[in-house]
Amino acid sequence: MTFILALDQGTTSSRAIVFNGAGAVRAMAQREFRQIFPRPGWVEHDPLEIWDTQLAVAREALAQARLKARDIAAIGIANQRETTVLWDRTSGLPLHNAVVWQDRRTAAACDALKTAGLADDITRRTGLVVDAYFSATKIQWLLDNVIGARELAAQGRLAFGTIDSWLVWKLSGGAAHVTDVSNASRTLLYNLREGAWDEVLLARFNVPRGLLPVVVRSSGVVAHTAPGVFDAPIAIAGIAGDQQAALFGQRCTAPGSVKNTYGTGCFMLMHTGGDAMASRHQLLTTCAAQAGAAPQYALEGSVFIAGAVVQWLRDGLGLIKSSGEIEALARGVPDNGGVYFVPAFAGLGSPHWDPHARGTISGLTRGSTAAHIARAALESIAYQTADVLDAMQADAGAAIGELKVDGGAAHNDFLMQFQADIMGVPVVRPRVTETTALGAAYLAGLAVNYWKDGAAIDAQWQVDRRFEPAMARDQVKALRAGWGRAVARAK
Repeated sequence: MTFILALDQGTTSSRAIVFNGAGAVRAMAQREFRQIFPRPGWVEHDPLEIWDTQLAVAREALAQARLKARDIAAIGIANQRETTVLWDRTSGLPLHNAVVWQDRRTAAACDALKTAGLADDITRRTGLVVDAYFSATKIQWLLDNVIGARELAAQGRLAFGTIDSWLVWKLSGGAAHVTDVSNASRTLLYNLREGAWDEVLLARFNVPRGLLPVVVRSSGVVAHTAPGVFDAPIAIAGIAGDQQAALFGQRCTAPGSVKNTYGTGCFMLMHTGGDAMASRHQLLTTCAAQAGAAPQYALEGSVFIAGAVVQWLRDGLGLIKSSGEIEALARGVPDNGGVYFVPAFAGLGSPHWDPHARGTISGLTRGSTAAHIARAALESIAYQTADVLDAMQADAGAAIGELKVDGGAAHNDFLMQFQADIMGVPVVRPRVTETTALGAAYLAGLAVNYWKDGAAIDAQWQVDRRFEPAMARDQVKALRAGWGRAVARAK
């Protein structure tokens, strides 16, 4: 019997999961790593720490399952997207900490592009909006601010990658410098309709072509692990940005199917098939995971702070000792008591795209308690998701029948029920909620014929619980009006 190893490299932790042929978890390991905040609004990671933790959990998961490398048919990678790494091809060492997707240091540079009237052209080429969220201005900042970076780039010694590229480089011992279409489409440098790096944008952002990885499909063998990584070579056969991997893992592969992942941020994607649908409501057009020859696309709404608001209540305020405590605390009050929490710690994403918005807690009175703040924090995740769903339904011109959910906060029954109530749409939680890692596993497994085809894996998806809307619509209307006022204050 053989298995698939999925590497799920997230914003706050590295995980590895071993899946069997039924799509069930055989073993799992996870390690958190440091979040580095050099200045307000700046967020960095140490690329070597990411590599060390990811390799450690991969080995740990194999040890837990009592497996050797020969028992693994392939490795699939899902990764935090947009986070930017530059490294020296000769030494293999990063030039600087990774600049994380949440980082806002290039907001002024993005404002300058908008002022210059370039935003519409960039959106037309990439499907994205001009925002510090994406990789291009991060690359530009590193090249301009790290001593010697431009010189190394001119010598052809410098490599750029999102985290998938960095992991494949390290796993393969520097043999492969690649990224898949889903990650490439998040850089603000990839022409969505031409399916290639855009020379006009490379010139506009002053990014040398030689830095960039080769763009490949999401499913296909790109390299094998180098000697010493494991006890034998393993094929690296699946790559996708975490949200596209979750879309694939949720089996949202038909146009109109929608999933939402509740992680550090919150990301809703609707599959649009072969149609790179342009949004009229400030959503993103992006590449979905590509398992076959034909390009696939999705509409995406990106919420920057979701589960991270619970982390902040734990680490920043000390309101809770562990993230798991928040549901019981929130249930300690019958309603939010008029308290609204807008967690715009890194600005506001879809559909607002306001990089200068900041977090607010409004509606506080002497009667407000820790429970009200905890409840308002959880509710904020649902409100932000509902705003994105409204935009997505407007773009699609049709109501969405149900929302598939995954990610850590999808286990929070209070949040899932409130989510269904606020949206007026059923929320469906699958039995296996590790859909990001599972999507990466499926992409890798299909590449090496571990699974025969999509139909074989469609049969594995099962419902754990379905949350039906139950709140009176006039109450929903009042709550969402209060949320709208709170968002206006945060802006």
